[in-house]
Amino acid sequence: MKGTVGELGEFGLIRELTSRLTTTPAVRLGPGDDAAVVSAPDRRVVASTDILIEGRHFRRDWSTAYDVGRKAAAQNLADIAAMGAVPTALLLGLVLPADLPVTWPTELMDGLRDECQVAGAAVVGGDVVRGDTITVSITALGDLRNHEPVTRAGAQPGDLVAVTGWLGWSAAGYAVLSRGFRSPRAFVEAHRRPEPPYHAGPAAASLGATAMCDVSDGLIADLGHIAEASKVRIDIRSGALDIPTQMHDIGSAVGVDPLQWVLTGGEDHAIVATFPPDVKLPARWKVIGEVLNPSALPQVTVDGAPWTRKGGWDHFADMED
Repeated sequence: MKGTVGELGEFGLIRELTSRLTTTPAVRLGPGDDAAVVSAPDRRVVASTDILIEGRHFRRDWSTAYDVGRKAAAQNLADIAAMGAVPTALLLGLVLPADLPVTWPTELMDGLRDECQVAGAAVVGGDVVRGDTITVSITALGDLRNHEPVTRAGAQPGDLVAVTGWLGWSAAGYAVLSRGFRSPRAFVEAHRRPEPPYHAGPAAASLGATAMCDVSDGLIADLGHIAEASKVRIDIRSGALDIPTQMHDIGSAVGVDPLQWVLTGGEDHAIVATFPPDVKLPARWKVIGEVLNPSALPQVTVDGAPWTRKGGWDHFADMED
């Protein structure tokens, strides 16, 4: 498709974007009216929202528009799954410069659509406006299917801490890209397009998870949210964490201990949860620590000691390579 967003116009762009979408049985009324209608059999709706800004959360020289779409959908749908809910729908708010080629938002929409299909959801509507900086705002919805939501506040002393999904891969990929390289490809792709284990969230709720969240800010930071909300201490066993050989190789090449990426590198959107000690966990879950009574130590420790190295994502901190 040729031309720019400005040449196509608002309504032409909306027609082009919505023509690329698919639907699901949960969508009673999709794009085209004042609002969408999505069924909520549980009579409760789980909702989450997030914003991505060019230059802050993605770079067009690193990621295609399709990559950005997959990532934008994934990080929001993962939040829904981490509540123990099933993703159902996604809403898009899009700010675009008028001189942006039309191919960029259409490829973005393809990425959003395809990631929604992985999670069993659908894009049901949104809005587009003109602005100087590309901004992608996502709202995701989900259904609890008669389960209680799994919050961050239910961890109990004696619980096991377990994780499913990748840890540190996105951070390692970011380190590779920051130095002008594009391989190892698996780690670069993990940064461009995270692969959250969507089905693990509702499954964890069925298994009796006491607390849960997705790993978006870094394992220590996100377990810190659980520890604070639950008023407990959590200890991680570093020896239980999987660090692939290639991640060690990348760490050696750039002078970084890969354990730093695994513990503090976010954006993999793995799911971490706490479970009663007598729960038999499926093989996909890796036990990496335990919940302890609160003490004078920091709320999250590694091998019984405070983690003193800087790490974890903070949107208002200074950006670093």
